[in-house]
Amino acid sequence: MTLIPTDDLDIDCDDAGPRDAPVVLLLHGWPDDRSAWAEVARTLNAHGLRTITPSLRGFGATRFRTGAAPRTGNSAMLALDAIALMDALGIERFSVAGHDWGANAAEALAVGWPKRVERLALLATPPRLGGMPTPPFAQAQRQWYHWFMATERGARAVRDDPHGFAHIHWVNWSPPGWFTEDTFERVARSFDNPDWVDVTLHSYRARWDEAEPDPRSRWLEDRVKATKTLSLPTLYFQGELDGVNPPSATGSVPSKFTGPFGLVLLPGVGHFTPREAPAEVAAQLVRHSVSSVRPHNTPR
Repeated sequence: MTLIPTDDLDIDCDDAGPRDAPVVLLLHGWPDDRSAWAEVARTLNAHGLRTITPSLRGFGATRFRTGAAPRTGNSAMLALDAIALMDALGIERFSVAGHDWGANAAEALAVGWPKRVERLALLATPPRLGGMPTPPFAQAQRQWYHWFMATERGARAVRDDPHGFAHIHWVNWSPPGWFTEDTFERVARSFDNPDWVDVTLHSYRARWDEAEPDPRSRWLEDRVKATKTLSLPTLYFQGELDGVNPPSATGSVPSKFTGPFGLVLLPGVGHFTPREAPAEVAAQLVRHSVSSVRPHNTPR
């Protein structure tokens, strides 16, 4: 484990691969941790790429440096954490792949620092470019946990049993049998971080205007809402059996990108794409990292 100090955080981070190679920043999702990228990162490293894989604020061994720091979790704040990490590592230009929370942080990085982000890959979570409309009822039902956490009783329930709350999403969002309980328990130790619940609650409340975003990130939140499209080379990974963001809910994703774009449909895969299909995800990211060619299996 390596802790990288920034102004706000000591960030638990894995830095692997050749020092002088092209860099891919790998951002994990919720409820998950940076081990989601372990197999993908090994493949990228074997193909000559350097990978940076941090634990997001509130996860794993990442810690706030002061008790006074607000325990915020809005996507733009995660992007600010990521750029601070890359600054601390002396990395100017990089590609970024993000899953779930990491996907929204990745798009915010591309919006806020277009000269630094070379390529983008979003996994299992559609972009928030142009703002988040109120979802149709079917999608709102799939996102019940958003509304649950917006209530005080829901927040108390999450505080009382964070592992149980996370577990139900591992069960519901991907096909039966995709994980073992031993794997979940190893990952769930990352949710024992003392700030996991506060960061989680703020993240979901802020995205629906039930809480204010961290004031330091307001400029970036506003810029993401004002940005309708991005033009950098982008991949979007869609699990065919994603239980929270199914193909029926992500049909507008290609219209958000005006440059080279590829939609990678993963048959039989649910929401946790880096864990469920690491070989296919890694192969597409290797190809994406060295060219802007669309993936072979899914023409636009």
